[in-house]
Amino acid sequence: MIVGVGIDVVDIARFGAALERTPGLLTRLFTEAERPLAVRSLAARFAAKEALAKALGAPPGLLWTDAEIRRAADGRPSLHVRGTIAAVAEDRGVSRWHVSLSHDGGIATAFLIAEAANT
Repeated sequence: MIVGVGIDVVDIARFGAALERTPGLLTRLFTEAERPLAVRSLAARFAAKEALAKALGAPPGLLWTDAEIRRAADGRPSLHVRGTIAAVAEDRGVSRWHVSLSHDGGIATAFLIAEAANT
C-alpha cells in the first residue's frame, strides 16, 4: 500500500551557489558519505530528501542527515533512513522506499514513494 508520494526539482546552479554562500549547508543537509559528490548529484539528493519529507506529510523535526541516498553497484539509488526519519516512517507503517533521481538541463529531480506492507 502506498503511504505517500513526493516529487521535487532543484535548479543545480542555484543550489551550487547556495552551498558556496553557506558552507555549513553541506553538513546540515548531507551525510559524510554524500558530501564529496558533485553538485549535480547533491542537488538530486536534496530533491530526494525534499520528496521524502513530502511523502511523509512534511512533519516537523526531520533531520536531513537522517536520510542518505546511496548508489547500488548497478547504478540504482536507494534510500536509507535512521533517527527522526525512521521514527516517522515506522509510525506511518512505511517498510519500503522507491526513489528515482535525474539531473539534466540544469535541473535535478527526484521522485519518491513510501510503501507499507500489505496488511
